[in-house]
Amino acid sequence: MVMMLFGLALFVATHVVTSLRGIRADLIARLGEGAYKGFFSLLAAAGVLLTAYGYQLWRAAGPAVVWDPPHGLRHLAMLLMLLASIAAVAAYVPSHVRAALKHPLLVAVKTWALAHLLVNGDIASIVLFGVILAWAVYDRISLKKRGGPLPVAPKGWGGDAIAVGLGLVLFAALAYLFHPYVIGVPVMG
Repeated sequence: MVMMLFGLALFVATHVVTSLRGIRADLIARLGEGAYKGFFSLLAAAGVLLTAYGYQLWRAAGPAVVWDPPHGLRHLAMLLMLLASIAAVAAYVPSHVRAALKHPLLVAVKTWALAHLLVNGDIASIVLFGVILAWAVYDRISLKKRGGPLPVAPKGWGGDAIAVGLGLVLFAALAYLFHPYVIGVPVMG
């Protein structure tokens, strides 16, 4: 539990620092942009790894079950994960989807966290996905307050086809490969 919580704190803290523009600017001025980005990346990656490993240990220890999600919520979670996969790809492809979502990667993270909260009733999962959801909501509010340019929809629909097509591929890879073989929890079949 402690390892996961430390990892989450590290991940969230590094990302909150980037939203605090004065602190971020001061760090860049002191360290230089390259060193800042490298240090930020290292801390964020360490946070993800500690969180993942701590989560695995906590779940293996048999954390308390708070609620037993109805089986039907798995279908809703799968639909949400499909949408999250498309949104994640749209973050990197100029498209109408990207323009409509404004911050598609944050939409993907919030949707991913919500989908996992719906189907996991143990305390480790509730803490993990709840904290990530709360951070993503905070970050979206922070981005809105800062203003800044938003993505503009392109003239054609090719980017949307790519976002949906690669989103389907990402969804399939997560569902059929990543989840059963890396996470150890099959979600299909």
